[in-house]
Amino acid sequence: ENVDPQKTAFLLRKAWTLYSVTPLYRFHRARLRDYARLLSAFIAAEKQKGLAVEVGVELDIKVAVSSLADLRGSEQDQAAVLVQLSLRSRASSRNSEDKLVWLGWFCSVYGDDLSENVPEDFTCLPLFLTHGAESYTSMVGSWFQKTFDCCFRRLAISPLNLSWMVAMWAGCKLDRAASAVELVFSVPHLSQPLDISYAIHPEDAKALWDTVQKTPGEITQEEVDVFMDCLYAHFHRHFKIHLSAAKLVKVSTAVASAHCDGIVKILHSQYLPGVLMLLTELAISQIQ
Repeated sequence: ENVDPQKTAFLLRKAWTLYSVTPLYRFHRARLRDYARLLSAFIAAEKQKGLAVEVGVELDIKVAVSSLADLRGSEQDQAAVLVQLSLRSRASSRNSEDKLVWLGWFCSVYGDDLSENVPEDFTCLPLFLTHGAESYTSMVGSWFQKTFDCCFRRLAISPLNLSWMVAMWAGCKLDRAASAVELVFSVPHLSQPLDISYAIHPEDAKALWDTVQKTPGEITQEEVDVFMDCLYAHFHRHFKIHLSAAKLVKVSTAVASAHCDGIVKILHSQYLPGVLMLLTELAISQIQ
């Protein structure tokens, strides 16, 4: 709730690819500037296919590593860490702007389940989100894994978790006109891929959720199941298609959208902590 919308605006409306990350060994916040320099030299060396590159020499890729103190849930959470890669401008003017080519950030929002059980030398930032070329993600991931003895894994989102997301987000109050709630299903066992898109008016989706939810602020699996069953029954009544036989692959709401491949777009700053809390939980469950 204390997130400053201006400081986190750049996180919104971008497609983020999700990873889980095991705790970082001997990661020191006081050394972020050193890490940026070392990572920059590592990327330059990788680009030169293994030719040694001197640390600190002017390189094409500029790396910035900084703290995002606002992005955490509880006192136990570590502040988020932002990694930015920019291409240095080759223009003669020293004032010309560097071009941002890749963004990644480590965070933990109410990640106490993990941090409580980890020795002091380790830093818990289980969720890693990236936006930009896969090649840069691979290089940044390699450097972090070698330097802090951690392990990155792509974080997929199961149909069950997607149904939780659509139920939670459909029930959110929004101060502006909301976009439709959309569910995309993939139909299995066909020679040609077929997707079914099912859009629901946001007010209808919220009204349905409000009738299903027993205790405001709490959600149970049973409530999510009832919510989805109602949507399936409505669709079957009109189109005679059993959506429960298809696979839920994507959900979109005014709060956020999520794809089963682990790609998320957060659309509303008010619900940024809530979305990150859910994603942190998924990352921790993959690590454990």
